[in-house]
This record gives sequence, C-alpha cells and structure tokens, in this order.
Amino acid sequence: MPHEALFNPVQLGAIALPNRIVMAPLTRCRADADHVPTDIMADYYAQRAGAGLIIAEATMAIEGNSAFGGREPGLYSAAQVAGWKKVTDAVHAKGGRILAQIWHGGRACHSLLNNGAQPVAPSPLRIENDETHTPQGKKPYEVPRELRDDELPGIVAGFARAAENAKAAGFDGVEVHGANGYLLDEFLRDGSNRRTGPYGGPIAHRARLLLEVVDAVIGVWGKDRVGVRISPLNSYNFMQDSDPVALTRHVAAQLDRRGIAFLDLMRGDFFGVQKGDVVTPAREAFKGALLVGMGFTPAEAEQAVQSGTAAAIVFGHHFISNPDLPARVRAGVPLVEPDSKTFYSPGPRGYTDYPLLGAA
Repeated sequence: MPHEALFNPVQLGAIALPNRIVMAPLTRCRADADHVPTDIMADYYAQRAGAGLIIAEATMAIEGNSAFGGREPGLYSAAQVAGWKKVTDAVHAKGGRILAQIWHGGRACHSLLNNGAQPVAPSPLRIENDETHTPQGKKPYEVPRELRDDELPGIVAGFARAAENAKAAGFDGVEVHGANGYLLDEFLRDGSNRRTGPYGGPIAHRARLLLEVVDAVIGVWGKDRVGVRISPLNSYNFMQDSDPVALTRHVAAQLDRRGIAFLDLMRGDFFGVQKGDVVTPAREAFKGALLVGMGFTPAEAEQAVQSGTAAAIVFGHHFISNPDLPARVRAGVPLVEPDSKTFYSPGPRGYTDYPLLGAA
C-alpha cells in the first residue's frame, strides 16, 4: 500500500485518529452575514470526513472587532452554535472527527467589517504590505488600537466562552489559533509586539496571552482535547520575529508542561522570506504529539511520520480540491490542484463540487 505509515492509527490526547492525514483549518468564507455556518458547510466538511482529523476553519471567538473577511463563521451566538451542530453531526455521521479552531483576527480586521470598531492589537502597528477586502472594495489595513493590559482578561474569557460553545456544538475538541499574524500570534512575535509590561518585551512575556488562553480552554475541555497552532516563520500578514527558533522552543516547552493533546506547527513561510528550522526545537521541547504542515508531499509526509518527527501531517490546499484525500494517497493517484479563484467565492463552485475518486 502506498505511504503505509500514514494509515497507522495515532492517538492525540483523548482523540483517536484512524490515519495521520489531518485537514488544515482553511478559511473559505461560506458562512452567512451573521457569521452563522450554512448547510453547504456541513456538506463540505462531511465530504472530507475521511481525514484522520478535521481542524475546522478559523472561527471568531469574540463578537465586535474580530471579523476580517465578512463571511467567516463565529462561535459566540446561539445561532452559530446551532449552525456548527449541523456540521459536526454531518461529519460524525460519516465517521469523522472535527475540532473547532477558535480565533481573533486582531490587526488583520477592518472597521468596515466590524460596524465601525477599530481593530485591536498588542501595539499600534498596521499591516503595511497588503490591502484587505471590505464592503467598499480593497482598502489599506488600519492602524490598530493598542489593547490595555486590563482588557486582556476579557479576551481570555471570550476564548473560554467560545470553547464552551464548541462543546455545545458537538466538536471533539478545540485548537487555539496562535498563528498567521492574528491576535495571539501578534502578541507572540516581536515584529508586531512592541509593548512593555507583563505582555511585552522578553519571549516569556509575549507568550503570556497565548498561554492564558490555553489554560482557560483547558479549563473547559481538559488538556487532552486541546491543541495549539503556531507559525513562527510565516511572514503572512506582515509578520516577523527576531528569533523564531527561541520563540518556538519556549512556546513548545510551555505547552509540553501543560500536556495538551497536540502542537500544530507550521514549518515555513508562505512567501519564503523567513527561513530556518523550527521543527527540531519544537520536537525537542514538546514531547507530545507534534503535527507539522506546509508543503508536504505524501512521500515526505510518510518519511516524517516514519522518522518520528511528526505524529501526523497537516495538509491544506490539497484538501480543498481532493475531498477524499486519504483515499487518493492510499491509491497512489495524482492529486487535483485547486482553483484559487474560488477559495473565498460564494456557493458550491470550487467548494463542494470537486469529484471523489472514481467519479465521472
């Protein structure tokens, strides 16, 4: 059987995976205008239930100033919980496992998408190398408002409420989104966090908010159903850090002390700007299940699992266009490439219309 190692079961805390091919959280903007998951989202995720684990797309933990695309889902209202329950029921009916990824957009948000609310961040530094989509067309990112220290317990509480709502919605656990230039990642990296005091300066201070959120979510779910995603090298959203290896080592060690179900590590940079090996320090510092993603072929994924570098491999864009990705990997057939023009467009095109293996 091709890539046999990817089809050995593995345990992530309390979550048993039948294979080691994990679906990455992929923003697709198919929720409604109130950030409620739609029926087509249930179809989409159910099609991909053959993954060892689905990590659902970035989902707003807090209402008010955390929307960045307009149609991303939330987990702060009863209607959103009900919408997600349809999704989790559909995935479970197909024998799958699905986690919620809870998230705050931070400075990547825009006031035109948040009823005029100014975006917030650790420091008043805006994203300068790109523009964002708004109801009035593409606009420059705004200078965010620096969060006060006394506001941060409210952020933590918001994530805890989202974790409780994820449980009510029938998820199998949660992943805390600490990656890709959104709020928790903005606190982690010194390119976006220039504050002083208990949440700025040395790495231990910059990691404080992420770890407080993780502790709060563990308080809801227990440590064995909580994962964390980080991206120490990724320059997406105008991000950088002066020492990503040391940052990785500290965060991984702190998460290891907490005994969480897994650490989800993005190993590279979408744009190839920042380079380095963050997998080795993560593997050395975190003794639990390490998930690694970004740019893996099935052959490389198998090698990483066989060597013990990773417990499972996270696949992103190929899960968009190959709903039965594990079956295709098992069969050793070529993978379909996705149409990037439909990543964020409404409706089924490029979303639920990719054919299954063997379909006409």
